[in-house]
Formats: sequence, structure tokens, C-alpha cells
Amino acid sequence: MRKKLMTIVCSAFVCVFSYAQDNIAEPDFIGEVIAVKNGEPAGLLEKSTVKLKTNAGASLYLTGFGAVKTRISIEGCCAKTTFKSSDEIQFIVKAVDNNTDPISIISVFKFDEKKKERRAELSSASTFGASSNNLDYLSFSAKKYGENSYIITLSEKPAGQYGITVKNPNSLDEKNLVVATFAIEK
Repeated sequence: MRKKLMTIVCSAFVCVFSYAQDNIAEPDFIGEVIAVKNGEPAGLLEKSTVKLKTNAGASLYLTGFGAVKTRISIEGCCAKTTFKSSDEIQFIVKAVDNNTDPISIISVFKFDEKKKERRAELSSASTFGASSNNLDYLSFSAKKYGENSYIITLSEKPAGQYGITVKNPNSLDEKNLVVATFAIEK
């Protein structure tokens, strides 16, 4: 009897959780992200236009050997939207359409926190030709949501400042890089 009651309660919870998610409207514009906390909408994530900063290490100037690094930077120390690592966190991400593999167009990555900015190393190239993509990505699972969106669920939720970007696979020229930001606290 107890098992049946627990099964019924769990089934009801799953139905209510699914119903709440299905009633959340898609974001209006491509690249916008709506946060979903414990099955309820938590609001639109703040979007920021990034600054690209490229600089070379002193060793490159002195000896001719070294690396050139390109970083993306956002003003301000912290995102306005924060979650606890214990929260059930999902995001509804608007894309051009939802026919493309979301892992190829949506990126969730961690920022390094500084006093007046958040930044992430986009790439690094050395004098010997070695280059790398140094963004610290978070893995996620995704499903189609609505007409042109995906709902993504983070696989891991370590504390930190994060950004979400959406690429347009149909565009030959990307415009400004826009990042939707959030934070996870312990």
C-alpha cells in the first residue's frame, strides 16, 4: 500500500512539474534565456555585450617566444540572477529554430571572477603555432521546447559566475557576441 501511495505521489509531482514547464512562454528574441528554478520561471537572464581583449605576454616582446591570449570580458563582478547548487536549474534558450543539435550552437561556460569584471579566455596562440580554446564549459542535456527553443538542464552545478551564448548556424557573419549571465552559489 505504501509503495502504491509513493508511486502516485511521485507521478503527481512529475505531472505538475511538467505542466508548469509547458506553460512557460518562449523568450521573445534569439539569444534570450529564461531561467527555470525548481519548475517555476525565475525570469529573463541579464544579457551583456562582451569586450574582446587580446594581449601578448612580456616574454613574447623580450625573447620572441610566448603566447597571445584573447579574452572576453564583461563589466561588473557578479550576475544579477543567482541560484544555489541545490536548486533544480533549467534554462529555456531561444534559437533560430530547434532543428540543430543544441550542443553545436549553445555554450554554457564559466567566467574568472575579478573585482570589476568577469572574464574568460577565449583562445591562446603560441609562437610555435599551437592554439587552443580555453573556455571552461559546463555540460548539459537539452530537449526541444516550443517552436524555436530548447530547454537545457545542467549536468553539474559548481559555484561560480557563468555565461550562455547562442550561435546562429544559418548566419555567415556573426554580429556582436551577447552573453546571458547567471551565478551559482554553494
